[in-house]
Amino acid sequence: MTSSPPYPTTTRRPGWSELPVGLRAALADRLGAPVVGASAAADGFTRGFAGVLTAADGGRVFVKAAPGNSHLTDWYAREAAVLDRLPPGLPAPRPRWTLHEAGWFALGLDVVDGLPPRRPWDPAELATTLATYADVAAVLATPPADLAALDPPHLADLARDDILRWGDVAAGREPLPALPTHLGRRLPELVALESRLPAYAAAATGLIHGDLRPDNVLLDAHGRVWLCDWTWLCHGPAWFDLVTLLLGGYAGSPDPLVPVDGLNAVVTAADRLDAVFAAHPAAAGAPPDALDVTLAALAGYFLTTASATPPTATAHLPAHQRRSGEAALAWLARRQGWT
Repeated sequence: MTSSPPYPTTTRRPGWSELPVGLRAALADRLGAPVVGASAAADGFTRGFAGVLTAADGGRVFVKAAPGNSHLTDWYAREAAVLDRLPPGLPAPRPRWTLHEAGWFALGLDVVDGLPPRRPWDPAELATTLATYADVAAVLATPPADLAALDPPHLADLARDDILRWGDVAAGREPLPALPTHLGRRLPELVALESRLPAYAAAATGLIHGDLRPDNVLLDAHGRVWLCDWTWLCHGPAWFDLVTLLLGGYAGSPDPLVPVDGLNAVVTAADRLDAVFAAHPAAAGAPPDALDVTLAALAGYFLTTASATPPTATAHLPAHQRRSGEAALAWLARRQGWT
């Protein structure tokens, strides 16, 4: 089996020439020289501008920008505040500035020259990424005062308010997603599993990334791993981040419902990812069923949200949600012996 390339193109963002003239002039002013090149990001699922701007004097900056009346503006401003307060040394791009111009908001970040990890997980890339996250989780286990001052939300509340969906399906508030027959019968078990997540999350005192997927990871030419897109920082257990990280690579398998044999299957098949999860420092002290509980919750969230596209997202998001939900459910089904 050959692994897939880094994350495929997932979005259609506005190009440099589509930005308001006043915003382009303000960005060039921040760079200190005319913009002579703009390389748009090809991954992600939002409709905002994102790309590297190159100035005539060789200066570069990674810019995110969105209209001021978009929810993306709030998200980018939140990300800027989080990145500005992350402890020194954490592998995250640093913010340079923000600006409001021509009815738009823009965030300038240091450029990270890198690519997302391959899917399914390549063993060496997975090992490096897991080691990096272990270090990050250790630093955030005791919330730095600057980050705590931002009053991050709690995963327990986010779970109750938005993530848990199987209970809504059982109550008829959400339609039952299309599932294989043998899994459609497991709704009571799915409800019971996901319902434990808020209590498990509430016991955590540290901070987590909150949206740690492979497409929010960059590997540079020096082998260093960078964690990006910190908008969803929240209080919660590090093992939640670990599950979303592993799941993102598993969801890249040609068919997550069927374990794939081949060169990279050692980290693709769910049974091997179980061992990876259990051995990681972030899983130390996790409840015995933490992985199952998280997979159940994520499966319900992804599969039910795949039916609509928010106005801030691209048309590619539902396919990503559906693929991730199917992968989470397949991994859980194997662990539970649901056949």
